[in-house]
Amino acid sequence: MTSQGTPEAPETLHGQGLALAEACASLFRLIVIVLFLHTFVLQPFMIPSESMERTLLVGDFLLFNKQVYAPGGRFTSWLLPYREVRRGDIVVFHHPQPKYLVKRVLGLPGDRLRIRDGRVWINGQPLNEPYAVFEPVGPNQTQFNFPARFYDPPNPEVNPEWWEQMRRLTKDDDLVIPAGQYFVLGDNRNHSKDSRYWGFVDRNEIVARPLVIYFSLTEPSTTDAQLAADDRLGHDRDGPGRLIGFARWKRIFQVVR
Repeated sequence: MTSQGTPEAPETLHGQGLALAEACASLFRLIVIVLFLHTFVLQPFMIPSESMERTLLVGDFLLFNKQVYAPGGRFTSWLLPYREVRRGDIVVFHHPQPKYLVKRVLGLPGDRLRIRDGRVWINGQPLNEPYAVFEPVGPNQTQFNFPARFYDPPNPEVNPEWWEQMRRLTKDDDLVIPAGQYFVLGDNRNHSKDSRYWGFVDRNEIVARPLVIYFSLTEPSTTDAQLAADDRLGHDRDGPGRLIGFARWKRIFQVVR
C-alpha cells in the first residue's frame, strides 16, 4: 500500500524483488570468492616470536599464498601458478609445536651445508645473507658452528633423534641434505630454534609462502638490541600519541622478501 492507501503497482514490487535478488546474488558471489581465496590461495597469519627479526616482527599480520608450492596441474598452472621451493624463500610449514612455523630456506636437497663462526656455507661457497642479524647471546656452539665437530656430550637443546641423524649425514664437516628435505634457519640467528636444533623440513610439510604484511601491532622485542623506529612509536607518548602508536603503520602493505 502507498501512503494514500492505494496498492503499489506490480512493476514496482517486481523491481524491488529484482533488486533484492541481485543484492543476495552479489553477497553470495562475494562469500564464494572469499572462501575460495581463504581455502586455496590466501590465509592470515600472525608472527608470534622474534626468530625472524628484523624481516618479520612480533605483531606482524601476514597474508600467505597457500598455492605457490602446491602440486602442479593444468588448472593450477594457468590460474594459480606454482613453483618449487628456492633457496632464500621464507616458508610456512607444519610443525608439532606450534602448529605452524615461519623460517627461511637455506639448504636444498643434495646440498652440502655447514655453519662456521655464524656464516652459512653451501657446497663450499659462503652465502651472502643481508637479512641475517646476530643479536648478543651467550656461548652456544650449535648456533655458531654446525654440524658440531664434537658430539660428546650432545647439546641438551638439540633433539636427540636429530642429533643421531645429523651424525650419520655429516661428511667431511658438511651436512649432506637428503632428497625431499630442506634446511631452514631464522633470520635472527642467535634467537631462533630451527633446523640446527630439530632437523629438516620435509617437502610435504611446506604449505605456504608469506606475501605481504597487511597489519602490524606495536609489540616490544625481547631480543632486538636496536629496535626499529616503528617499534618505539607511542611508547613515550600520551594521549593521541599512544592511539597512533598501537600499530607500526610504515610496515603495512610491505611485501615479504
